Amino acid sequence: MNSLLNGALDLLHAGLGNLASYLAAHVLLCLLPAFLIAGAMSAFIPKEMITRYLGRNTPKFVSYPAAAAAGFLLAVCSCTVIPLFAGIYKKGAGLGPAITFLFVAPAVNILALTYTGTVIGPDLAIARLVLSLAFGIGIGLLMALIFRKEDAEHDRATDDPFASKATMRTATLAFLIILVVMLVVGTLQIDLFRSTYFTIDLPVAGLDSLQNSLNTWVPFDASRGEEGVTVQGALLIGLLFLIGLSSWKGLEKIHAGFNTWTWISIGLLALTLLVASTGFAPQVNILQILITGKTLGVFICLALLAWLLSRKLGAQEVRDFLWETWKFIKQIFPLLIVGVFVVGVVRGLIKPEWIESIAGSNTVLGNFIGVVFGVFMYFPTLVEVPIAQMFLNLGMHRGPLLAYLISDPELSLQSILITATIIGKLKAWVYVAWVALFSTLAGLIYGAWVDGTSLATLLLYLVLFISLLVAAGWVLRDRKKRKTSVSDQTLS
Repeated sequence: MNSLLNGALDLLHAGLGNLASYLAAHVLLCLLPAFLIAGAMSAFIPKEMITRYLGRNTPKFVSYPAAAAAGFLLAVCSCTVIPLFAGIYKKGAGLGPAITFLFVAPAVNILALTYTGTVIGPDLAIARLVLSLAFGIGIGLLMALIFRKEDAEHDRATDDPFASKATMRTATLAFLIILVVMLVVGTLQIDLFRSTYFTIDLPVAGLDSLQNSLNTWVPFDASRGEEGVTVQGALLIGLLFLIGLSSWKGLEKIHAGFNTWTWISIGLLALTLLVASTGFAPQVNILQILITGKTLGVFICLALLAWLLSRKLGAQEVRDFLWETWKFIKQIFPLLIVGVFVVGVVRGLIKPEWIESIAGSNTVLGNFIGVVFGVFMYFPTLVEVPIAQMFLNLGMHRGPLLAYLISDPELSLQSILITATIIGKLKAWVYVAWVALFSTLAGLIYGAWVDGTSLATLLLYLVLFISLLVAAGWVLRDRKKRKTSVSDQTLS
């Protein structure tokens, strides 16, 4: 009994330790700006600017890239993309562009890409972006080709295509661009931003003892992906808690007007970003503050954002921006906390040799196992990233890891069932098959590149594979057309 209790306590400690490490190391300069960007996109970019390019009369070379861009810009998770997919499909978007939007949005939204690049590596984030965009367009084209007759009937049944001419104001576009710049400054690891330009020494005693205590409370093992918590990390966790508390008081009813808590939450957010961008070097009786290029860049961005908020944006625009940002945080952040905690617990249970034996090499089976895991062990957006990092640290090859990262946001059982009610069971399961196939292929391609295969060879294989799929699609369509023609002649 005591052994079971001790085991349960060890797992609880592992989960809490992993949560503390993630909050301290990965949330601030990565997720907070990304949440702000997502909120600004939702508040400032009119949906008509995106959806009008998906109409049935729009050329394919416009509609499919536009659908992929819409999925990227809207920054939604798989639970949010379904109603948006239903809306654009029923309002007149073709099946192909709508499917491309459905695939791309949860796979490469800005939150997921930013988190993937920061936690696992920019190479995997770039591969996730490029392959998801390419395969999302490919799946959309194939679905439109296979179900061409049904798509034409859908076109005839829908209303006029989108025709709005909505545009963004210069001030809101500038606001969004500065947020993106701040995200880049905070996460890009180059000497310009990492270098220290001057230091400030503060007489603070006891920080060395505090760090020793933190190492005892949150022990870490770098070989298993455990990072521990620094003094700066502990301060940032405290600031995050204060941001959550003040935001609940100041942003939950922001459309009723600003209050004191609103300004406190905005001030704490700016302070937290500055603290996160500053280097801490605790010594005996001294805390050395390192002012880096990252610190200066974040400060300049915050000053410009404050000027735009106070001088160029209207009160309603500011309220919409704050509400959309808060809505993203409420929707995603609690699930992220739970998921990261579960990662810590699972890490204590899984043996590295299990992962190495199943997906330790870039094989078809290993990549397909990554896809299957994404279907049956669905995690909300962003939560799949720490899960993926755990598997990477436990021995999973980066190829199967990418297959999992692409399939996980797409193929949850609940999203499959909902999609079937929108476009029909046959189309939904054909879509599932294409996603499983292309996710496995994406893992194989990226894994082969990691293992040293030349990019030119991989591109050649990819072109040949897609050409075979397109040819097969044309054969199926012609066979279906001939059967329909024979049936019509028989009836006549």
